[in-house]
Amino acid sequence: MLCKVTPSNFYRRLLRSLRPGSGRALVACLLVLWATLGVQARSPATNKTVEDCWALAPVVRPKVPDANITSHNPIDAFIAAEYQAKTLRPAGPANKATLLRRLYLDLIGIPPTLAEQDEFLQDSSPEAYDHVVDRLLASEQHAVRYARHWLDVLRYADVDDAMVAAPGIYLWRDWIIRALQNDLPYDQFVRAQLTGYRTTERSHIVATGFRLRVEPRPEDMFALGFLARGGSSRDVKDDQELAMSAVETVSTAFMGMTVGCAKCHDHEYDPILQRDYYAMKALFDPLVLRKVTLATAPQILAHAKAVEEWEARRTALESPVNELIAPYKKKLYDDRVAMLPPDVREIILKPEKERTPQEQKIADDYYPTLRIDSEKVLEILPDAERKQYEAVLNQLDPKKGAPGKPELPAFWTVEVDRTREQQTSFILTSGNPDKPEKNHPVEPGWPFAPAKIDFREGRVEAFSDWLTAPENPLFARVAVNRLWQWHFGQGLKKLSSDFGHLGGTPSHPQLLDWLASEFVKDGFSMKKIHRLIVTSDTYKLASDGDAELVANNVKTDPDNTFLWHFRLQRLEAEPVWDSILAAAGNLDLSVGGPSFDVPAPKPTRAEDAAHPADIAANAIPVRRAAYMTRGFSSGRDAMYSFLPAFDVDDGRAPCPLRTQTVTAPQALFLMNSHEIEEASTRFASRLQAQCGSDLSAAVDLAYRIVVARSPSPSERKHALAYLENQPARLKPFSWLLFNLDEFIYVR
Repeated sequence: MLCKVTPSNFYRRLLRSLRPGSGRALVACLLVLWATLGVQARSPATNKTVEDCWALAPVVRPKVPDANITSHNPIDAFIAAEYQAKTLRPAGPANKATLLRRLYLDLIGIPPTLAEQDEFLQDSSPEAYDHVVDRLLASEQHAVRYARHWLDVLRYADVDDAMVAAPGIYLWRDWIIRALQNDLPYDQFVRAQLTGYRTTERSHIVATGFRLRVEPRPEDMFALGFLARGGSSRDVKDDQELAMSAVETVSTAFMGMTVGCAKCHDHEYDPILQRDYYAMKALFDPLVLRKVTLATAPQILAHAKAVEEWEARRTALESPVNELIAPYKKKLYDDRVAMLPPDVREIILKPEKERTPQEQKIADDYYPTLRIDSEKVLEILPDAERKQYEAVLNQLDPKKGAPGKPELPAFWTVEVDRTREQQTSFILTSGNPDKPEKNHPVEPGWPFAPAKIDFREGRVEAFSDWLTAPENPLFARVAVNRLWQWHFGQGLKKLSSDFGHLGGTPSHPQLLDWLASEFVKDGFSMKKIHRLIVTSDTYKLASDGDAELVANNVKTDPDNTFLWHFRLQRLEAEPVWDSILAAAGNLDLSVGGPSFDVPAPKPTRAEDAAHPADIAANAIPVRRAAYMTRGFSSGRDAMYSFLPAFDVDDGRAPCPLRTQTVTAPQALFLMNSHEIEEASTRFASRLQAQCGSDLSAAVDLAYRIVVARSPSPSERKHALAYLENQPARLKPFSWLLFNLDEFIYVR
């Protein structure tokens, strides 16, 4: 998100902070002058109206250009029209092996198997490619792949210090996977995550004439994890983080507008006022978190018994040592209380039942300061008591094998709190929940809302109906642009979450509107748009061309904005991980379930090392990286280092498009990591098991498994020279293939 603030006040404060007569003061004066002139130069942008914003204009289905091409896909006609206008010549089509690998990694995030390669390469029928597309789109692995894209945009995380909904949040992820697998129409996909209802009909009249609320589909409760994810642990009863999180994520993900930039002041570049931000926040202000226990009656009874047994074991261990450390703990506590200001100390020493609500809040605020952690107790204990205390702590530590407190499966959803619904919402100074501007109340609403809004079915319900309406120009445009971006690496509109003034305009506005209108016409089917895109000749282009073609095209379109060749793309973290496991033969393709942490490798002595054949035979299946734990914690590394190394965000903010860096940690993972060591061993064992002593066949097989093509004569020659007719060298050869640029790039 790009959020500009007026710099003049900043530089004014900077000037005052400098000593008179210093050279810096002159620099600061120049900066102030520059800032002032800059603001004046940009002033027209601050007066943008709805009429000035191209994205808010109605979608009018354009006529498909008559581009004189052989393709029957309308996408190619729009692209070819730009070729002709810009005098560009497209690169030729990619070869079949390259195209197959591209399609597999794009649609399901896993390379094609040997059998799938053979089937496609040997099928010369005109329908061969389309059959592969249809099969991949029907695969549940396609849903896993594209759920990960959506979860980046919707800021999914398993771990977040402030997130109440962490237990069971994976069920929201699994709901998204199931929705994509079933090709749930996009409007229903969004409505369910905002309201828990797929349909706009939320009530019906029974035979007696009473209007009753329609019971939502039970599984759509998990869709509300989208909103629950924003709930903060700071104050569950008066949590405003949920509403502010919803405004930022909903506006960027589904509206393509940076409404969050109006949190502290009117948006400088788009027709969005600060009042619009807080009106939209007021839609979500009545929502509170609700915990739902996911257990049967027998499970609940069994859980009660297990908790009683756990508490009894813990008490038996803790009681003696608690008596032992009580005097030391009291001394630490008394020392801390003595250091407090007198008025605070008086409140802390007062019995809790005698405190006023305001005093209780002060006492709660000081609780973290006064809490005595075990580490502090250990520092002052005599040696004998410290050893006894440490022994008990070790027996109670789940990280060291001690049983944790039994927990019932649960999921956090959201519901409307009727008391909060009656409360007035206000503009907040600098977005601070503790600083409501009581003289600036706001009514529920949203940017670009109609003059009259029917809130009878609910605030969020009214907004979701407006948002997902077929006539809403933002809704379909933003969605199809995201789908295009995920296939080509860049959207027709480059900033896919900012359709405002600073976000620029589409490279192919007519094509974008045609796709948006087609999306609506097809009932918001995402799979139909996927199919339309990947069956276009534009998608099938090679990533390079002959030198003369490239030289001529680069003069006109150096950034490949008009898609005269397929963009070379670095694979994201997940398909890199999955491709490694697929080659090693231990990729677990099961769908759904809790996220997993990657265990730390156990150090082994050389004499204890298993034989390579044993490692390959006893390989433990490892799940796809889409299920790898991700998030943020101030106290520990919440994500396995592989994920951030390959540019995975931690979910604290929406991520419309991952960066594609080239860094040392990426190379170090592919060269030195425990995972690559094991994968190379298993892969080499697989090659030897299938090819025996025929190393030429092993080289061919290795290339086909890792990069989905046969080696060139030169590559085969160099590989055999490296192997020196020694099967034992297949392991370092496998390592070498994992470190090819081609392995982590799609062309």
